[in-house]
Amino acid sequence: MPIDCLTHGNDPVIGAWTTASLRQARVLNPDPERSDDGDGVRIHGGAWTQVSRLGMPLVNEVVIGLPDKNRFNGSDPSHDTQFLTYVTNPSLPVLLNALFGSAAQPPGTPRNDLVTIFLTGVKGLNQPQNVTPAEMLRLNTAIAPTPPAAQNDLGVLGGDLAGFPNGRRPFDDVVDITLRAAMGALCGKVGNCGTMTQDPNGGLPYTDGARAAGPDAANAHPTGAESPTDFYLDGFPYLLDPFPGSPNGATVLP
Repeated sequence: MPIDCLTHGNDPVIGAWTTASLRQARVLNPDPERSDDGDGVRIHGGAWTQVSRLGMPLVNEVVIGLPDKNRFNGSDPSHDTQFLTYVTNPSLPVLLNALFGSAAQPPGTPRNDLVTIFLTGVKGLNQPQNVTPAEMLRLNTAIAPTPPAAQNDLGVLGGDLAGFPNGRRPFDDVVDITLRAAMGALCGKVGNCGTMTQDPNGGLPYTDGARAAGPDAANAHPTGAESPTDFYLDGFPYLLDPFPGSPNGATVLP
């Protein structure tokens, strides 16, 4: 899609988020043969209700607390200041410290670095002009894409400014990036962590242990166990439908 169809004025940064909605009501039909699927249940009209949203990956899973996950899923980014405390005082670093002790030092609070990452975008990278704090995936369209052979799966953390959180490519390891950011990898670089101006964990490579296959078939990641041809298409939407089963065990294809 042409960039000038997405941007406004002279601001090259765009933001995006998406939602999923369901009908408000479901009623039982006494005549199964006339129901939508023959099981006696018919979904009737009525307003659609937003039940999920996604912009930046893992925000609801990692940042938002249990009492407000459903409220977050039903909300609009323009109202995200109501969830600010979860961003400035995240629970994940505290939980990891309880589990792993000195191997996971929790950064100080308030987490102004995470406000930048999740709510405003990074100034000079993907922060729009006259920004309103809101959780969405932002992309600076003025930054040229990195060729597949040179892509770093840690995105900006790996020195690749065309990668996550500046947009999100199929090869970006968003779990590792988010985990490291939550543990303070960008303290002092995009915002302080309380009084801390440096990563309290010294750049420890926190990871969930999963790696992508590679940016494309021609540039497979050397440690990837899967083939890129199993996951990627040459054109939009770039990702194949997911396989059933676990990638760590036997997969039975239909």
